[in-house]
Amino acid sequence: MLPTTRQPPLSEILAAADQVILGKSRQTRLALCCLLAKGHLLIEDLPGVGKTTLAHTLARLLGFQFSRIQFTSDMLPADILGVSVFDRDRGDFRFLPGPVFSQVLLADEINRATPKTQSALLEAMEEGQVTTEGETRPLPQPFFVIATQNPSNQIGTFPLPESQLDRFLLRIELGYPDHDAERALLESGGRREQLPMLAARLTCSDFAALQQQAAAVHAAPALLDYLQLLVEATRADPRLVHGLSPRAALSLLAAARAWAFTDGRTMVLPEDVQAVLPAVARHRLRLVSGNQADGEDIAALIRAVPLP
Repeated sequence: MLPTTRQPPLSEILAAADQVILGKSRQTRLALCCLLAKGHLLIEDLPGVGKTTLAHTLARLLGFQFSRIQFTSDMLPADILGVSVFDRDRGDFRFLPGPVFSQVLLADEINRATPKTQSALLEAMEEGQVTTEGETRPLPQPFFVIATQNPSNQIGTFPLPESQLDRFLLRIELGYPDHDAERALLESGGRREQLPMLAARLTCSDFAALQQQAAAVHAAPALLDYLQLLVEATRADPRLVHGLSPRAALSLLAAARAWAFTDGRTMVLPEDVQAVLPAVARHRLRLVSGNQADGEDIAALIRAVPLP
């Protein structure tokens, strides 16, 4: 019998989120796993399917300080990081922090900003700090970026470079709601009005403890063998421009541990790796044809690698 651990707070958070984001339990769980694994989340889909609502819902339920940036083509890095202004009373310059100085930064429609502005987030996402005007300033902890982007074939979008895509631990899609979920939305007039009524289920210290527990979920040597075989298969696949990097392998393990943890287990199973692999790998793998890997490409990879 597999060892288990009860996590009522996480169950409550997922249940509460499901009351706002209807019919997307799997995507909501993946988003929570991303934060448990101390990663940043990219949500890509059409406008109007609930990307922003999901980010705001998680921030409120987890009790995090939240800020939102609506990215546009004329946005500058200083609009994100902050700027120094001259204070006449003090006779010197005073730094006014930008919206990046929060615990959860919602970068809404990030691919509508120019590459220069997109890159302003790289240091923040990798190091938890920003350097402006020659001074390095730490960001609040924990710090997460939840970015949304529209499909790249839409007008006015700038593709995210590979270096920035790799900073996102998971990439998910919400998709259209099913028939019953959309009917519930139509009958209720939408669920965004519930956001102000959502109460925090955790404190920052509570969540930090859960992150430590998730990171401690056991991965047996045989499980690591399976994970390595999956990663090596991407590097040997002639259809791909390049395979998964060592950082991607670490991301896959961290996400699998978090997925097992949300299921109440203290041991990672191959099924956990398979569950999170599409969200970890798709935005990191590009086909020789120029397209990003899709769900069928990842499914073929899973079928090609035997279980331990």
